[in-house]
Amino acid sequence: MDMKTLPRHRTLSRRILGIGAAVFLGGLAAGCDSGDKKGLTVGFSQIGSESGWRAAETKLARQGAEQRGITLKFSDAQQRQENQIKAVRSFIAQGVDAILLAPVVSSGWDEVLGEAKAANIPVILLDRQIDTPNVDLYLTAVTSDTIEEGRVAGRWLAGKVQGRDCRIVEIQGTVGASLVANRKKGFEEAIATAPNLHLVRTQSGEFTRAKGKEVMEGFLKAEAPGSICAVYAHNDDMMIGAIQAIKEAGLKPGTDILTVSIDGVPDIFKAMADGDANATVELAPDMAPRAYDILLAYRKDHAPPPKWVQTPSKLYEPDTAAAEYARRKDLY
Repeated sequence: MDMKTLPRHRTLSRRILGIGAAVFLGGLAAGCDSGDKKGLTVGFSQIGSESGWRAAETKLARQGAEQRGITLKFSDAQQRQENQIKAVRSFIAQGVDAILLAPVVSSGWDEVLGEAKAANIPVILLDRQIDTPNVDLYLTAVTSDTIEEGRVAGRWLAGKVQGRDCRIVEIQGTVGASLVANRKKGFEEAIATAPNLHLVRTQSGEFTRAKGKEVMEGFLKAEAPGSICAVYAHNDDMMIGAIQAIKEAGLKPGTDILTVSIDGVPDIFKAMADGDANATVELAPDMAPRAYDILLAYRKDHAPPPKWVQTPSKLYEPDTAAAEYARRKDLY
């Protein structure tokens, strides 16, 4: 090297080192600020839009993200697990900061959630749990106690009919979902304490009004006229369909056939106010905002949250139905 060029070379080296140090320190500062909600991007794989409750959950997820300055990347799986797996992989490829997953079924998640974990992207389950031997695949689950929801419904029915003999039909949700098995289990546990209650038929209504109506029509045809005492539906939308089928059969829902369902959507409160339904167990739809707050706290202090964050399961009857309908109608 020419000795005349040495000072210039050293000056250039100092400048490069200075720039490198500035970049490093800037990156370090950004890393220290990673708990800040500013610039946070979250992917949300939603099951679909099969019910009023699901629509409310999605609406609150969007509102909650906007209120917290979070960029939300949303994917509607249309009730298909393969679509959810594709969405999660897409979120991983995009380098999101976290993923919310409302799983359509409970099994088959280990591989894709393992990919998220390998990418250091925390996953929060919403509304439903998953079956996995490795609970480290997700940060936490924000759900209700779905077994207790069934128990609340069963206890209400046992109290309502007292000692009277009661033949019950059940409209289940999507087969394979953990909450479906749990809502059935809890209900059966509750009515098992009352020998006068008999669950005589059960069938999936896929969480939709149309299918709920179809299933109830089948129950009414299969059972002797007047023999069905009550219908238990795993969500309100299926119950709304069942109520329509009961009416079309010339019967009075809420009187001739008692009704109890789960979710707490506006239309079931309207049905109760109109005398067509008897009870609903609320499933709070604000799970995504709760998840955002958990995520922001975790990013700030790095303290793992509880593995399960439970939302309340409250029973509502017709006495407050009109007021509840007015309070909820613009949310759904």
